[in-house]
Amino acid sequence: MCHIPPTRRLFLLLVFVSCLAGSASFAAADQNIPLLPNETWWGGRSVDGPLMPYDSTTRLTRNLYADTGGNQAQPLLVSSQGRFIWSEQPFKFEFRDGVLLLTETHGEIRMTQAGSDLRSAFAAAARKFFPADGHLPAERLFSRPQFNSWIELMYDQNQRDILRYAHQIHDNGYPAGVLMIDDNWQEDYGQWEFSARKFPDPKAMMQELRGLGFEVMLWVCPFISPDSENFRLLEKKGWLLMEPTSPPAEPRAAMVRWWNGVSGCLDLTHPEARSWFKEQLDRLGRDYRVAGFKFDAGDPEFYAGGAVTHAPSLPNDQTTAYAQFGLNYPFNEYRAAWKAAGRPLAQRLRDKTHTWEDLGTLIPGILAQGLMGYAFTCPDLIGGGEYLSFIDGAAIDQELVVRSAQVHALMPMMQFSAAPWRVLTPAQNAICRRMAELHTSQADLILDLARHTARTGEPIIRPLCWQWPEAGYEHIHDEFMLGDDILVAPVVTKGAVSRRVTFPPGNWRGDDGSITTGPSTREIAVPIERLPWFRRENRQP
Repeated sequence: MCHIPPTRRLFLLLVFVSCLAGSASFAAADQNIPLLPNETWWGGRSVDGPLMPYDSTTRLTRNLYADTGGNQAQPLLVSSQGRFIWSEQPFKFEFRDGVLLLTETHGEIRMTQAGSDLRSAFAAAARKFFPADGHLPAERLFSRPQFNSWIELMYDQNQRDILRYAHQIHDNGYPAGVLMIDDNWQEDYGQWEFSARKFPDPKAMMQELRGLGFEVMLWVCPFISPDSENFRLLEKKGWLLMEPTSPPAEPRAAMVRWWNGVSGCLDLTHPEARSWFKEQLDRLGRDYRVAGFKFDAGDPEFYAGGAVTHAPSLPNDQTTAYAQFGLNYPFNEYRAAWKAAGRPLAQRLRDKTHTWEDLGTLIPGILAQGLMGYAFTCPDLIGGGEYLSFIDGAAIDQELVVRSAQVHALMPMMQFSAAPWRVLTPAQNAICRRMAELHTSQADLILDLARHTARTGEPIIRPLCWQWPEAGYEHIHDEFMLGDDILVAPVVTKGAVSRRVTFPPGNWRGDDGSITTGPSTREIAVPIERLPWFRRENRQP
């Protein structure tokens, strides 16, 4: 334990006593909060899910100001012993020597003792600071598999190959669901029209895709290519992020560097900029019956360069405004978010590499999302979404693709990109198809849970310690609960022929028909075709 001066210890004791009585508010100054015995914490950034829960052995520092780690973040920390910390603004936190240190705050921080366990802490935080609004994203995002054209086509999105991909999905017996056409379908960034060169007849393409049973979403971002007519229009009107030294008579847009170059960027605090953006996207819906949009980028670090905005804002506020914009479209997807919990927005884990290490991050990442209030989740792309893993003849680990599909199958959403029929043997492709069919067969359950979440904010995917707080399950990273009664134990290690499964109290009927009584731990066989999952039976009300 680090040395704390006597006067500081007295202050901390007063804070702790006040927390036991309810809540304590801290001013924007450094605070040290000793961890309670056996206390664990979740929150901050979903990309850090594999490092959670944080406990007395953790040494970690994170600053949430302009840094969401390329994924969802929330100014929230929740504890296994019923405490939570919330601020309306980003802050820096550090776990070190059994102490939680809060520094570089940008507003009041509140610590509340809401109960005695993780569930009570989360429920109290959600009710007060990010209440569920009763809505969920489009049901088809949950009920059917999603397909994204990114890995198959990368920056060569075009009408012929999009149609070929869709027909291959159909011909290989996969359930049709949502088809996302990814980056570079458009004329330019900020010119949201189908490229005439690559899509000679987009209306006919869209009609054919709908005939195959797909709802179609398009990739978009808030960036505007600087050498374009729309850039000149938006700059003149002051609807972009502006240079801080820009004279009023001659407004100059700030240039933002992102992964596809240097661009202007919409100022999403400006109502006219939002109206312009919505007009562009609504036109795609009217003209081509586009169902919705994959809203990429929006990360707060893109707004951290000191640009001038219409409404005074921190970089994180622009990320929040981007998420709020997506509420116009029930078919939506986000990768970066800040203070967007409790909203009907589909949240995807950030792009993962085609490695077993990254496969192992999917479950803890989804658990972290849920415990931060982002319940409508998708665990990246099956086999990995980081395109550099798939270029220049990169070797495909077929076992990894199959196990990835199994991780996705009983998540709220599942999304293919690399075509299983192209990268796998026929037998392994058949396993992936069965995982898509399993997901579709459980659509009613998943949708019931999603509707429950829309009312309560509770996660759809939960750690075992959510329901059994006294059992010591906090550090189980490779199992999860789908709702109250489905235990899922995917395989996330290469070459595994068996795995150990922890069974909570109750009787659990397995996918193989076996019955296991918990609490217990059991070694089970996991041949490549098996996703182990178990349904709790005879549960008492």
